[in-house]
Amino acid sequence: MYNQTVAEGKTIAIISYITIIGTVIAFVLNQNKQNYFAASHIRQALGIFLTALIVNFLQRFSDFDWLDWILSLGIFVLWIIGLIGAIQGEERKVPLLGDQFQEWFRSIG
Repeated sequence: MYNQTVAEGKTIAIISYITIIGTVIAFVLNQNKQNYFAASHIRQALGIFLTALIVNFLQRFSDFDWLDWILSLGIFVLWIIGLIGAIQGEERKVPLLGDQFQEWFRSIG
């Protein structure tokens, strides 16, 4: 049963990492199926995109180019980890903030 759930939600999970529009599309697609695997990745993707938005906002007022670069690279690494987890069919949480994303957005899915 678990493998079938992962297989059914894998496409939606991958779509959720393709820009914020993909996250919204994945959320809408998952409303009918209520797939737990897809919902988990939608929460991760939403958290990554909101974190990127906050980092981008803070970078506009920062004079520390090296810190901005490191934060942007960190967001990119989180996105890659989440996307690879979705592609491999693993319910992998992103480092540092993954548990928080699951808790903050638990109403999604």
